[in-house]
Amino acid sequence: MLLKKGWLALVTVLYVTASPAQTKDTVPAEFRAAWIATVDNIDWPDKGTTDPATQKAQYLRILDMHVRNGLNAVIVQIRPAADALYPSPYEPWSEWLTGRQGRAPVPYYDPLQFMIAAAHERGLEFHAWLNPYRAIFSLGKTITAGSHITRKHPEWFLNYGDKKYFDPGNKQAQEFVVKVVRDVVKRYDIDGIHFDDYFYPYRIAGKEFPDNKTYQRYGAGMARDDWRRSNTDSIIVLLSRAIKAEKPWVKFGISPFGIWRNSDKDSLGSETKGGQTNYDDLYADILLWLRNGWIDYVAPQIYFEFGHRAAAYETLLKWWAEHSYGKHCYIGIGLYKANTNAAWRDKTLIPRQIREARETPGVQGAIFFSSRSFVNNPNGWNDSLRLDLYRQPAPIPVMPWLPARPAITSR
Repeated sequence: MLLKKGWLALVTVLYVTASPAQTKDTVPAEFRAAWIATVDNIDWPDKGTTDPATQKAQYLRILDMHVRNGLNAVIVQIRPAADALYPSPYEPWSEWLTGRQGRAPVPYYDPLQFMIAAAHERGLEFHAWLNPYRAIFSLGKTITAGSHITRKHPEWFLNYGDKKYFDPGNKQAQEFVVKVVRDVVKRYDIDGIHFDDYFYPYRIAGKEFPDNKTYQRYGAGMARDDWRRSNTDSIIVLLSRAIKAEKPWVKFGISPFGIWRNSDKDSLGSETKGGQTNYDDLYADILLWLRNGWIDYVAPQIYFEFGHRAAAYETLLKWWAEHSYGKHCYIGIGLYKANTNAAWRDKTLIPRQIREARETPGVQGAIFFSSRSFVNNPNGWNDSLRLDLYRQPAPIPVMPWLPARPAITSR
């Protein structure tokens, strides 16, 4: 049940104006978040649910669950595949919201405005999660709207596997993505912009990403891998500048795959044996972005257990903490893996991972994938959060390099 108006105003003021001095004697600041995935209706709305009233009720249940569990932020996917879960001037309504791409909600509402307001009413930060380059999720199933950008500019896109992607080497495609993000930051009272690990797509065995024409046109004599990384670097810079130009207090975060690079390829890399890495396969040099201050936080997806043979949780936790270059580091925890093997049937695993992260200097919190994984209280982990680890509310860690949010907001 929502708070009455007067109390809501008070809660909102406290949420916006609380300082470290007001909270330091209670609980240390800690980012506690969950991803809410909309692609293929992973978390919200339930598959086949297109009625706005039902969608709203489902979303509020998710938020209330997270509040009970002691979380203080949500990261909601608002652009899964060059589509929108909000009224966009550039992209059509998402098929996962209304059942058909391009169809508006009936009766009409703005889901993003609703979701942000509901999160803030509950004292939760709202980070808008966008997929940068995925344009069509399933070539065999997706029916794109006439207004979809793949129809307007087919030359910007490449097919790889069963999906269609923006060509990261195409500067016009990059500019379009930046324009989409700038619009969201400008029009909505979000706390952060969040991108996941899908820049260049994960490799498909035996298939090379088909960007040869673009490379021949723009490569300028660079090795292809270096050129691809430079393309990813350039859009991160453009996004960072656009976000801060609109609202300099809005955070910009990236959630990369858990391994930046293996040590057998680079002495700076982690003692891991990952088959694919950010640097060598996704062409994402996360460390460069952190060192240069282009992003405000990193949330590596360390979806591994302690002692994993190729990528041990404890190894990667320490490595990322030591390579965040003064920016915030929130550890991505794979709650979805509950009961998938003996390690993930251990009821103590998630509590141990959280405690280990808390005891690691340079780590400021955790993010759980994904929201639906919490519903059945796997291994009692909801109880562990609610009754123990997150029993006391914690403030969001302050980023001293960012300006404070203006006192007068739409909240």
